[in-house]
Amino acid sequence: MELSSRKRRILIASVEDYIRDCAPITSGNLKESKDMGCSSATLRAELNALEAMGFLRQLHTSGGRVPTAQGYRFYAENMLKDIKATDHELDSVRALIENRTQSLSEIVSGIAKIVSHATNYPTVVVMNGAENLILKDFKIVPLMDEKIMVLIGTNSGYITQNLDIKATIDECNDASNYLTKYFKGESLGYLVNNIDFLGGSMNSEIKAFQNIVQSLTEGLKKFNEKRHFEVQTEGTAKLLENQKDIGGAKKVIKLLEDEDELFEVVDGKEEDVTIKVADDENDDCSVVKAPIKVDGEQLAVVGVIGPQRMDYVGIATALKVIVDELNKKKGG
Repeated sequence: MELSSRKRRILIASVEDYIRDCAPITSGNLKESKDMGCSSATLRAELNALEAMGFLRQLHTSGGRVPTAQGYRFYAENMLKDIKATDHELDSVRALIENRTQSLSEIVSGIAKIVSHATNYPTVVVMNGAENLILKDFKIVPLMDEKIMVLIGTNSGYITQNLDIKATIDECNDASNYLTKYFKGESLGYLVNNIDFLGGSMNSEIKAFQNIVQSLTEGLKKFNEKRHFEVQTEGTAKLLENQKDIGGAKKVIKLLEDEDELFEVVDGKEEDVTIKVADDENDDCSVVKAPIKVDGEQLAVVGVIGPQRMDYVGIATALKVIVDELNKKKGG
């Protein structure tokens, strides 16, 4: 729906004020807080028009107005166009992404913690692109009690697998060299889909350590199919502190307690930062999502969960930093 320049300014200012203060929007408050360049009478007429168009709704006949889901969506979509990542934000995310010596679980957990702390909202990270991980090397070492540990280096941290296998140091070294030789530079998905075929065609080469390769293959198949999920509830307490929006906070807490539904809300393929605003009638939450990409391939999605009245632009800006930093790695 096309809005005049003045209606657009008034609607954006109204939503911003309501997000900040949680106070019903009136022409008098807008005139005091913003220089809209028009009279109170004109402001009232424009607010009436925005209400008739579905962007605002009146709580009471004689009271002020509040944004509708349509109003929030207009605000979020228009402000999202102007978001620019800044150099000083989320430096710790950059350091985390640069550190390839950490495990994938530590990296996913670290991103969730950093984003939750930066936005003051609950954050969820779903790793849904494990098959895109590029393999770098394999290190296999024997442990006590007839076990071996496998460290698989990837372009985004390492994967650890502990296998119930008895093997000698020589067998472990041979298996490490074999797997690195044939799968370095390939994706995890390629290994999982082709290891059986390749192993069958090279039985003589892997005969001495075939049990290691077979057991590792089964472990990686399970890893690739596993639902990798991290939830950070930092910021939930702050939502509850806002006595004017307890209802919205309760919806967020209810969603955080349902892992299956939470996974469905956050999971998906994304190209950039996206915003979903909670509907007025449905008992749902808003979510701001962004893809976590490594070398141009999606590894995970990070989603920030909140009530309908949330700081969409501030959250989207924080997530934009992550997206832009990781996209730089694509050509680096």
